[in-house]
Amino acid sequence: MSDPSLDSTGCALQEPYALQVLGDEMEPEFPDRCIVIIEPSDSCHHGHYVFAEVEGVRWFRQYLEETPGSARLVALNPLYPEIELQGLEWSVLGRIIQRNVRRKIKHYDYSQTPETS
Repeated sequence: MSDPSLDSTGCALQEPYALQVLGDEMEPEFPDRCIVIIEPSDSCHHGHYVFAEVEGVRWFRQYLEETPGSARLVALNPLYPEIELQGLEWSVLGRIIQRNVRRKIKHYDYSQTPETS
């Protein structure tokens, strides 16, 4: 019998997973080709680094919301435009909890901030 909480590889859908960053949009914090670990989550808070889907396109960005209704996704590299989320169909797929740059690991702890979405 098939377990609906597992994907086709046998991994649980709610387990953290790794992706490689391609591009300079999130530099200098996340350089091109670094590895990030994503914890599946459908919520985030101001300042979190997130993997999100906006209008069917997936993005790795920083979530910012200084005031209610002002949510946007921001690339750390100022050469790339912000994505204003008001009026768009979007969802958080996960939060970045770790970065690995040439075997130097940095953890991101979101336990100190309240959850919002």
